[in-house]
Amino acid sequence: MVAGEYAVLEPGRPAVAVAVDQYVTVTVSATAAEEADVVVDSDLLTHEVGLRRTRQGLRALPGHDPSLVSGVLSYVVSVVETIEQLRTEQRLSLASVRLSVRSDLHRGGVKTGLGSSAAVTAATTRALADHYGMRLSTEDSFRLAMLAAVRVDAGPSGADLAAVTWRGWVSYRSPDRHALREASHRHGIAHTWKQPWPHLAIRPLPPPAGLALHVGWSGSPSSTTALVADLATRPGWEGAPRARFLGDSDQCVEAVERALRQDTPQVLLDAVRTARALLDRLDTETALGIVTPSLHRLCEVAESCGAAAKPSGAGGGDCGIALLPSHRSAALLHRRWTAAGITPLPLRVVSGATAPVLEARTVRDASPSA
Repeated sequence: MVAGEYAVLEPGRPAVAVAVDQYVTVTVSATAAEEADVVVDSDLLTHEVGLRRTRQGLRALPGHDPSLVSGVLSYVVSVVETIEQLRTEQRLSLASVRLSVRSDLHRGGVKTGLGSSAAVTAATTRALADHYGMRLSTEDSFRLAMLAAVRVDAGPSGADLAAVTWRGWVSYRSPDRHALREASHRHGIAHTWKQPWPHLAIRPLPPPAGLALHVGWSGSPSSTTALVADLATRPGWEGAPRARFLGDSDQCVEAVERALRQDTPQVLLDAVRTARALLDRLDTETALGIVTPSLHRLCEVAESCGAAAKPSGAGGGDCGIALLPSHRSAALLHRRWTAAGITPLPLRVVSGATAPVLEARTVRDASPSA
C-alpha cells in the first residue's frame, strides 16, 4: 500500500497499491477421493484436508480438524463455495476437486504482510474457474474473488485484491463490501456478480521513473482484520478528526496518482511522506498502534538514506515501504535496515496486466442489493 490506508475502507475513497513478485500458487485437479468432494493440500498444513458438501457449505470430514475451514483455509473454502454456488445457480455441474496451495508469502511460517489472503483468493478463483472451463475477464475474476472474500470478512477494502488481479501500480476505490455480502445472501452470486457495484473503480498507473520501491519487514505479524475492527470503536475516529483524515487522505492519494501520471518523482516522494504523516496523526488521535517502534525505525533509517518511507497497510507490524531515488544506494539502505532489526525483502514490482480500466458507476439505488 502506497497511500490511502484506512480511508479506503470507506466506499469510494481512493488508495494506491502495488503488486510485488511473491506468489501464491494454486493447482486444481480432479480427485478420486471416495468420501471427499474437495481435498485441500497446503504447505501451511501438516496433512491434506478432506471436505464434504453440505447444505451449510463445505465441512471437514470426520477425523479432519473442522477449525481449519474457518481458519487457515477460510479464503480457499470461500472461493470454492462461491464458485460452486454460482454454478449451481446457473444449473451447471460440480466436480470433485483437489486444490494444492503453495505460498511464498511467509517466512518460517510467519506472514510478512504482503497480502497473502488476497493472493490465495485471487489464485484459487482463477485456478478453479479454469478447471471448470469458465472464461473470466480480469473484472469478472476480481468480482468473483471479492464476493468470496467478503463472505469471510467484509471489513478490508479489497485494495490488495485489486493489485494482485491488475498487477503493477493500481489506483483503487472500494465498493460497499457489506452491501455486496448482503446482496449475495439475498439475491445470489450470479445476480450480484453482474450488477453494478457503486463506487468501485480500478485504474492501472504508470510506474515511477527514477525511483525504486523497497520493502522492509518489521519481523512482527499483524492482523488487518483486528485493526480495522478496532478503529470503529475509537473515539478519536469520530466527528471532525475522521472527516479531516478522510479529506486529507483523498488529497494525498490524488497527489500520488498525479505524480505517477505526470512523472514527477519529487512530488511523489513528498506525497509518500504526507501519507506517513497522516498515519502518524491517525495513530496519535486513536492510539490504535499503527506505527510500532520497528516501523518507526524502518522509516527513519530509510529517510536517512534519502528515501521517502511509510508503514504499508494497516500497520501494527508487518511491512513498511521506501521509495528510493535511483542515484541513492540501495545496498546502504538494506545494510542500515538490517542493523536496525528490519529485514529487507528481495521484491520487485510485477508489471501491470493489460486489463481495461474499471470506472466507478453511479446508480439510482446506491446499493447492489437494491
